[in-house]
Amino acid sequence: MRLLRRLLRRSPRTLSSTDAYEKWADSYAAHAHNPLMAIEEKAMLALSPNLQDKIVLDLACGTGRYAVIAQEQDAAQVVGVDNSLAMLQSAKIAQVGLSTTEALPLATASIDVVLCGLALGHLPQIDDSMREISRVLKPNGIALISDFHPFQYLSGARRTFHAADGKVYNVEHYVHLVADYFRIGQSLGLSMTGILEPSIAGKMPVVLVMRFQKSS
Repeated sequence: MRLLRRLLRRSPRTLSSTDAYEKWADSYAAHAHNPLMAIEEKAMLALSPNLQDKIVLDLACGTGRYAVIAQEQDAAQVVGVDNSLAMLQSAKIAQVGLSTTEALPLATASIDVVLCGLALGHLPQIDDSMREISRVLKPNGIALISDFHPFQYLSGARRTFHAADGKVYNVEHYVHLVADYFRIGQSLGLSMTGILEPSIAGKMPVVLVMRFQKSS
C-alpha cells in the first residue's frame, strides 16, 4: 500500500485539454518542438496536397503551427480555430476563431483543406468533430488529421508537458482507433485516402496520420 501511494504521488496530474493549454500557451512554440511533433509533421506534410491558392483551416490550431506552414506555401486564406483563448492570443494568424471542433463558426463548403494536428484525441468522442470537418469542406476537399497513436496510449504512454510552474502534467487523452476514424469518415462522405503510422527507430508507431477526401 505504501508503494502504491508513492507511485500515485509521483504520477503526473492529468489536466483537461483546456486547463493544460492554458498553462502551456506561453511556452508553446508555433513549430514542431519535440520529437513526436517532428515525426507527426513530417507525415502530415507527406500526405498534404499543395496548399498554394487554397483556403486552409488550421483546426485546433493552438499557436498556429500548421497555419504558419500554410502561409509559407502561399495559401489564399488561412483560418485558425481553437477552444483555448490563451493559445489563440499567442498565435500569429490574421483570422482566428474561438470555438470547439464540434461547432465551427464557418460556412458550409467553405474550406479546401483542413489541417488538424494532434487534437481530436483530447475528445471522448469524435463524431461531431468529424461531422463539422465534413460540413465545412468543399466537395473533393482534403482533411489531414493526426492523433497520438492508440498503441502508445494502450501501452501506457501518456501525453505530457512541462509547465511554467516546473511541474509535469498529463493532458487528457482518449483512444480512437483507425477503424473508428474510417467508420465515422465513411458515414460522412469522407474517404480515407492515405494513412501513415511513423515510429521512432523502427519501434512501435508514435502517431497516426490520416488523409480524407470529401466526396464530390
